[in-house]
This record gives sequence, C-alpha cells and structure tokens, in this order.
Amino acid sequence: MERPNFPKRVVITGGMPYGSKELHFGHIGGVFVHADVFARFMKDRIGEENVIFVSGTDCYGSPIVEKYRTLKDSGEERGSIIDFVKKNHDSQRDTLENYLIGLSLFGASAFGIGGEAHAEFSREVFRKLLQSGALSVLSTKQFYDEERGTYLNGRQVVGRCPINGCKSEQAYADECSLGHQYFPEELIAPISTLSGKPPVLKEVKNWYLDIEKFAPYLKTLMQKWESDPQVRAFLTNVCNESLTKPTLYAKTENVAALQSVLADSGLKYVCEVDEQKKNCRVEFDRLVDREAAVNLLAEKGIRFRTGKTLVPFRISGNIEWGVKIPDTEGMTDLTFWVWPESLWAPISFTRAYLESSGKSKEQWRDWWCDDNAKVYQFIGEDNIYFYALAEGALFEALNCDGEWNIKMPTIVPNKHILFFNSKASSSGKIKPPMAQELLTHYSAEQLRAHFFGLNLGNASVPFQPKPYNPVQTNQGDPVYKEWSMFTNFLNRAVRTLFYSFQKYNGGEQTMPEGSVSDEILQKCENTIVSYENRMYRFEFSDVTIELEEFFKYINKTLSERMSALQKDFDNAEFRQTIIDGLHLIKTATALAHPIAPLSTEKVREYFGLTSAQLYSWDNIFKSIGELVGGAHKLKFLEPKTDFFTRPAWQYGA
Repeated sequence: MERPNFPKRVVITGGMPYGSKELHFGHIGGVFVHADVFARFMKDRIGEENVIFVSGTDCYGSPIVEKYRTLKDSGEERGSIIDFVKKNHDSQRDTLENYLIGLSLFGASAFGIGGEAHAEFSREVFRKLLQSGALSVLSTKQFYDEERGTYLNGRQVVGRCPINGCKSEQAYADECSLGHQYFPEELIAPISTLSGKPPVLKEVKNWYLDIEKFAPYLKTLMQKWESDPQVRAFLTNVCNESLTKPTLYAKTENVAALQSVLADSGLKYVCEVDEQKKNCRVEFDRLVDREAAVNLLAEKGIRFRTGKTLVPFRISGNIEWGVKIPDTEGMTDLTFWVWPESLWAPISFTRAYLESSGKSKEQWRDWWCDDNAKVYQFIGEDNIYFYALAEGALFEALNCDGEWNIKMPTIVPNKHILFFNSKASSSGKIKPPMAQELLTHYSAEQLRAHFFGLNLGNASVPFQPKPYNPVQTNQGDPVYKEWSMFTNFLNRAVRTLFYSFQKYNGGEQTMPEGSVSDEILQKCENTIVSYENRMYRFEFSDVTIELEEFFKYINKTLSERMSALQKDFDNAEFRQTIIDGLHLIKTATALAHPIAPLSTEKVREYFGLTSAQLYSWDNIFKSIGELVGGAHKLKFLEPKTDFFTRPAWQYGA
C-alpha cells in the first residue's frame, strides 16, 4: 500500500457552537472528537509546530438574541448579552478541556483576543468584497410584527420550510433547521414568536453576495472533489442538489392554473409533468425569473414549493448585536449576518493564535494561502451548504485581486449523531443530554473512543447510553464497546509483557538488545501504513476496526509466547519475545495516542521515552533499541497497575 502525502502545515477547525447554550453531546461526539483525534494525529505525523487547531464560540446571530431575550423576560438572566455569551463560552471551553480537546485557541467572536481579531479581519473582508464587485445591495422583504412594532430577526419567526421534500422540524425567516436557504416571502405559515400572530413583510435593504455568479467555479470545484479521496461522497451529492437551475413544484391539480398564469408572464421556463408523482416541475434559467413566477403564483393563490438552488447570500442584517459593518454608500448601522462572518472566523482565530504566540498575525497566509498548507474543516451535515457552496463563492470573491489567494478548505462533514433513534437538537423535540453531564457516567477517553468509532462518515448513527435508556435491559452498555478493546486487549497485552519481563529478568529493568523479528516488523509496518491511509481518508470507524484487530493480534501473540515460555523456558526465546513485544506495544501506543492521550502517557512513562521518541512519525517504524541506542532501563511496574482502564464506579455496576 502506498503512503499518502500530507501537507507541511495544516489548520484544523471544529464547527463553532452558538453562544446561547452549553455544549450537548452532539457537539462533542459529532464534530469535536473527530477533529481533535485528527489534529493529534497530524501533530504526531508532521510535527506539533506545523498544526493549528482552532474553534470558538459563535457569539452573534438571532438565536442568541432570542434566547437572551426570553431568559431576560423570565428573570433567569440579569446581566448584559455579553455576560450571557461569556458565561456560555466559559462553559463550552471547560467542557472541551474535560473531553481532552486540545485546541490551539478556543476563541470568541465578540470578546477577548479572538473578538478583537475577528472585528479587525471582518472589516478587511468587507473592504475586499466591495473592491471585488461581488457585493450588491438588494431590497428584500423582512418580517415585521405590527402588534409589537418591531422588525423580527431570523429566529423570531417560525413556520414551515418551503423547499420541496424538506423534513425539517423548524423553519425560520430565511433558513430551516436543516440549512435550506430561501427568501422570507417563501416561508409557509409564518408566526411571530413575540406576539404569536402572523407578521407582515416590509422592504429592507442589505448587502448580498450573488452566489449564482460563482456557479461555474463551484461546479468545477465539485468535479475536483468527486475525485479527491479526502472528500466524502455525500458532500458533493448535497452540493450538487443546489447547483441546479431554479425550479418550483406544484401538484398536478394546479398545473392548468399554473401554466395559465406563467403563459402570460413572458418568463422563459420548461414545465415537466410527472403523472406518477402527481406533480409538475417548472425549471427556469435564472433565479430572478423563478422569483417573478413565485410572486405571480402567490398573488393568484396557486400553491407550490420551491426547489434547492443557489440563492443570494446575505452579508448584512439590521440587528444591533453583531460585528459592525463600515458605513458605505448610504448603507448605515448594519452588522454582518452571522453565517458569513462565522465562515471567516477561523481565519480570525488563526490570526489571534499567531499573535498570542508572539508571531505576526500576517503569517495567517502561510497557513490559509500557501500551496504547502491545507485547512480541514469538521462540520455537521446540516451546514454543508454554507461551508462548501457559500464559503467557496466567498473565498473566490476575496481572491479577486490575487493578494490573498485563500485555498478552499477540505470539508469533513459528519452525518447526524442520533439520540437513540431520533435526531437530537436543542431546538428540536428530542432534547439531548449535555456533554458535561455524560462525564458523570463515562470517562472522557471512553466517550472519545465510542464517538470516534461511530460510522458518521457514511450514515446517521444512534448514541444509546444505557443510563438514559427508558427501557432498561440486561444487555451491556453500547458506549463501552470501543474502549473495551483498549481495556481488554491492549491493556492486557501491556501488563503481560511488562510483568513477564520483570518476573523472568531477575528484577533487572534493562531492556535486552537485539533486532525485532521480521514477522513482527512486517505486521507493524502493514498496520501503520493502513492506519495512515485510513486517517488520510477520514475513515475513522475503519481506523477503530484496524486498531482492534491489531490489539487482538498483540494480545494473542504475547499470551501464546509467554505461555510457551512458562512450560519450557528458553533464555534466547525470552529475550526475543521481549524485543518483539516492546516493538508491538510501542507501535500500538503511538497509534492509540490521538484517541487516548492520557492512557498512552502512562505507557510512555514506563518506556522512559520522550513524547517525540514515542509518538513522532519520524520514529514510527523504529524499534525502541534504535531510538535509545545501547542499554535502556524501563520503569519498574508496581503490582496491579493498569494503563487503559474503565472508571472505578463502572465496576460492579
């Protein structure tokens, strides 16, 4: 198997959690664990100094304003909105640390060094977008609550998603909970959350990025991604659904009336009737033509649904809580809409991290723009439209003058992690358990191994912790499964080797000198290269399977050889078994390190090796003898010592 090529420098980002709440298990299990394991692997693979891992609290946006307003009205929140967001940011940071998520910087878009960097870089981005000619001012409609006398932000309006076939549980002013984009006037049955009554629509002006102009670039990008082994197939499938001509759908019973209205409109369209599905599909060449048709059909009371397509990407909004946009061309008192500014926030945080490390913030281009660097963004599947299509168009617009040349990141989306058999969402019907709460039932490494082993790269997978099971069974806890390969196989193998070494070596801790046998070398090399390729392709559940097979092999090999020595001890065979066993354990520990950073440290201490000696892939194929050269003493292992363990409270449960 050929070894993959990695860039010299990488930035890894984890999807930013909203500042309106603490982290639930989906944030950790669906994004951050996978991002962290990959970041730790890359630090071992290309050097810690060549990896930056950033994320932060998404402080702005209407969900936060609405949550704060609700808590303020009920008396549960008494501080300012910045106090509210900071409290949640601190909680998120602490939870991430408790799950051993090793971020270079977990910033915040509204305060601290991350907030300062973000405000500064946002102004630079706006200037660039204006210079590129990619921005335009559009007059669109915004919901207005006549009873309360106020414009409504995105989350203060709820209704049904207008996108054909959408199964979202909640739709807001211009996007649904599944990330579908549409115009406010398309929302079905809108209701104001302030008054509980239908709002009216009034004209407002905002800055927009016309993504439709970038369709040729985005289609070329999809073609490139379709042949890229690091891009998951369902990512391009989702994107291609929106890279289609603007369409609308109507039931067969409305076809005659629809065609009658459109026939006199002067619009160019193609109408296809599907008798089996009992509907018709109307396709337009331009979005502006579809929107004209939408208005005509709505006036006549003809029911329809719109299809996915590229829609103008709103850059600004008129809510006060946001990053300020410079007053330009008569457009004043505007703030950035939360989605676009969250797309460049990882660059802001990269700049903040570099500056906090005593380096120039301008070195961010060495990480985001250089041919020898690459960015990997870990997200949930609901956000693919934003991170792939909107971000692709946005970065292409920012590169117009050739000064920045921002490289399009590799997007690593995960499917939904379910709570038992239902999608868990803070805004949905099924409320997920908080991530911090889970640590009262499981250890961080236990949960890391479980979440990492779920096949989220291919399918939505249920998280089924036994303590939360409404129907208790006598079966074991599914969450134990992945970590048990560490406790049952690897831990047993380590103990077998180390205790046998002490027993038969007369108390002497000096490692025997000699070469690792060819069979063991080949097994380790094959496992290392296979593991490396699976990590490169983000086949994380297969990495777990690979490790389990390797751990079982080590345990079986050492058990059989030690049992044979007990029956007929041979000093030469004993020495070779120790040399082979140490190389097996050294290899297994290095491969386990990204998943189990605490437990592998216990093994490293026994080996008496530095982190660089044990974990660095510069040494991954080398034996311990090759690393240390000459006599090397291992630490004495006290009786009843374990390296990979379950929490004490789980025994006897």
